Amino acid sequence: MKQYLISMYQPAGQGMPDPEFLAGVMREIDAIRRDLVEAGSWVFGNGLHAPETATVLRAKGDEVLVTDGPYIEGKEYLGGFTIITAPDLDAALEWGRRYALATTLPIEVRPFQGEA
Repeated sequence: MKQYLISMYQPAGQGMPDPEFLAGVMREIDAIRRDLVEAGSWVFGNGLHAPETATVLRAKGDEVLVTDGPYIEGKEYLGGFTIITAPDLDAALEWGRRYALATTLPIEVRPFQGEA
């Protein structure tokens, strides 16, 4: 089975959604996780803090420059991710569809390199 990264992108500059809406989303995400575990496809996943909490490291010669904030300013940012195993891309896309419906966020599904 291959591993796939399911990435969830959130719009930048928007505050937290309505608590009632967010509670429903979290219930759906928890249900998807339970189903992934039951199917033997769960590897790891979690949400991320906002991009302004990031620290970026850049090599410059023998030195490493450390700066606060996201690597790139954008209209969307990576808000969370899940790593799954699936027999093929179609199966991974089905899990991605469930996340898209549950969160109403753009979802990206990508295979990891180096796997058959």
